[in-house]
Amino acid sequence: MAGSVTASRYDAAYSGWKADPDAFWTRAARAIDWTTPPATIFDPSLGVYGRWFPDGELNTCWNAVDRHVGAGRGAQAAIIWDSPITGRSATITYAQLLDRVSRVAGALAARGVAKGDRVIIYMPMVPEAAIAMLACARLGAVHSVVFGGFAAAELAARIADAKPKAIVSASCGLEPGRIVKYKPLLDAAIALSPHKPGFCLILQRPESPCELTPGRDVDFLEAEAEAPNEPCTPVAATDPLYILYTSGTTGAPKGIVRDNGGHAVAVMNSMGMLYGLRAGDVMWTASDVGWVVGHSYIVYGPLFAGCTSVLYEGKPVGTPDAGAFWRVCAQHGVKVLFTAPTALRAIKKEDPEGRFVGQYDLSKLEALFLAGERCDPPTAEWISALLNKPVIDHWWQTETGWSISGNFRGFGLFDSRFGSGGKPAPGYDLRVLDEGGQEVPRGQIGTLAVKLPLPPSNLPTLWNADDRFRSAYLETFPGYYNTSDAGMVDEDGYVWVMSRTDDIINVAGHRLSTGAMEEVLAAHPDVAECAVVGVKDSLKGQAPIGLVVLKAGVARSEPDIAKELIALVRERIGPVAAFKDARVVARLPKTRSGKILRGTIRRIADGESYAVPPTIDDPVILDEIGEVLRAAEK
Repeated sequence: MAGSVTASRYDAAYSGWKADPDAFWTRAARAIDWTTPPATIFDPSLGVYGRWFPDGELNTCWNAVDRHVGAGRGAQAAIIWDSPITGRSATITYAQLLDRVSRVAGALAARGVAKGDRVIIYMPMVPEAAIAMLACARLGAVHSVVFGGFAAAELAARIADAKPKAIVSASCGLEPGRIVKYKPLLDAAIALSPHKPGFCLILQRPESPCELTPGRDVDFLEAEAEAPNEPCTPVAATDPLYILYTSGTTGAPKGIVRDNGGHAVAVMNSMGMLYGLRAGDVMWTASDVGWVVGHSYIVYGPLFAGCTSVLYEGKPVGTPDAGAFWRVCAQHGVKVLFTAPTALRAIKKEDPEGRFVGQYDLSKLEALFLAGERCDPPTAEWISALLNKPVIDHWWQTETGWSISGNFRGFGLFDSRFGSGGKPAPGYDLRVLDEGGQEVPRGQIGTLAVKLPLPPSNLPTLWNADDRFRSAYLETFPGYYNTSDAGMVDEDGYVWVMSRTDDIINVAGHRLSTGAMEEVLAAHPDVAECAVVGVKDSLKGQAPIGLVVLKAGVARSEPDIAKELIALVRERIGPVAAFKDARVVARLPKTRSGKILRGTIRRIADGESYAVPPTIDDPVILDEIGEVLRAAEK
């Protein structure tokens, strides 16, 4: 627990939602401007499991931009772009944002983009990425943001599936010490795809301009400058706002669909209920627009609520140092910071004493929110002690668009428990099921599942793939959405997400969570971060192996540290864990959003073939991991 906790109204709010879901979401819908207010809140007969606000009509861009200018907030900062990599920054007011978004919408419309058309956005962390998203929403076009720098084959697969009329991209992206040229990747992807876009808008960045392809490519800023201001196009609440692709187990990307109405209502509601933010407050979500977190809480959520959103082109360390996050919070008056636990672990590794924290005035920072993967208690305790602010781990997924569980500043915080993702948000009837679909007692691990219907903003289906949606999420446990996360709900209602269901390993008949073992390893004073995977074992079926990254400055013997880690797991979990193998590595393979690639590590350890995940931050790390694993076998 960190920071002061007032009496929480959570229990009353959750039971109130459960008693009358329609009344709860009717109230939430009043915070949104509708061209036609919905008379029906939920219709269970529509779609795969029902649809929210089916007879409502609105425009998402209007709710994010226009209405704030009309309410007199035009001079307030909407977006603060902070780019330590380029050494530049910029502030865009709501009035300026309205002008730019309406012009970019005009540039797209002049070239034939209309309601229902798809537009792929392949951009770095620059304001134009958010502007392009909002411009699509303004037209009723469906945007699909693909993480900037994605490999050509992966981008081609998304072009082939979404069939975009246009692609909005940039000449390059920037990483510490290197330039990632986007244009050759974009050209290669278009060549690979059977579908070709009608045109591409290309933002020329001064760090590395590119050649434009005649007849296809258009300079973004020139097209914006020449375009008229385009008005908002009303769309049905059930019309798609965006498609966000995740890598599917079959190799074909899964297109998560987000609708306009449910998304606007739920994400707007979450800004006050969950994050405790109001118009004029500054929110910084240290993520990327290529991920769902960036969609919901860099772009749409803060702007729906009339907040100021920080858009950061940098890293937690190395741009220039481990104090980067605290500098941004102090400089821009950030009230709520939202980041991934992996960012904190990177900072902790470089600055274990937290010396940088004391160099900045963080008096305006009120809370730190964490998501992306479960935050190990030692990291949460470390940052809580340094900041003396509430540290709130909350759990959600690309599919949901906002938090399944958390702690709720809008209700007054209840006591936090480090390692837990809080309690279920109003809207989610969360259950823990065994393999047969029966509920398990409180405190027992099973599959976390949500009793249907899913709340607003959750995916209504997959893009052009209703059957795949059913098989991936609904068929395992009829009547429930299968999160594929394993965990438990304790006696007091706290949710504990331990691992993906794939990371529950079977050791000599005992089902064990690798997440629980990781929690023990992370508690060792020399460990900065870790991963535990189950590898094949001829005797026990599976055996756990731990890979650990040490904190900066640790000079002790690696075998000694490994012995201590094995003893620690034996002490805290018991001999049943059969944990006998801990190895030190320089770094762990992760996606660009910070998730550790445990499945890939497991395949390497088992000697299986594997494909380099397209989301990986640095493929070289896989070779490093392979060398460590092979060296131990000799």
